[in-house]
Amino acid sequence: MIDDLKDHARAGAMHARAVWRFFPAAADGNRITLRCPGTGRVAASWDFPRQNREGGLSLADYVLPGDHVALFVTTAGEGVRERVEEWKHKGEYLKSHAFAALALETAEAAAEYLHACLRKYWGFPDPEDLPLEDKLAARYRGKRYSFGYPACPDLAFQRELFKALRPEEIGVHLTEGDMMEPEASVSALVFQHPDARYFGV
Repeated sequence: MIDDLKDHARAGAMHARAVWRFFPAAADGNRITLRCPGTGRVAASWDFPRQNREGGLSLADYVLPGDHVALFVTTAGEGVRERVEEWKHKGEYLKSHAFAALALETAEAAAEYLHACLRKYWGFPDPEDLPLEDKLAARYRGKRYSFGYPACPDLAFQRELFKALRPEEIGVHLTEGDMMEPEASVSALVFQHPDARYFGV
């Protein structure tokens, strides 16, 4: 599903967009396989690393029987590079850096907003009185994990996510080094497992 998370008609305003989907998921050892709803064909598959210690964790541990995993990409990068380069050319370096940073923060805020929506769709919305510090510390059920970070450090795993989700439809592409372009973009796998936590491998 593609969402315009924030649509400003005013020229030059930052525009956040997202594409997301729930996939039936199964785990076998360290492998997670996602299937397309309806057709049942394999949409994506990964062999995730496991912590090298007794009882070490792998993301595959967070897939329950009959479970679903969500994938998403958010972006606020449309037109940002062009605007930044224009300001740099004019010598307005502070403005260019501030705008680039704002785009990154907007993409991250969109990811947080979408993650909260996914938790609600799963049936466990955040309590209305959840303190802000708990939200910032991710003290809620469900976690999102991005490639290139400690639990799944291999950026090449992005390719499977892109194959399943096709975020090119919202203007996000992979570089040869498996980085997202535009830079102000966030991708993630989202698990609903009640014991999910952040860890490194």
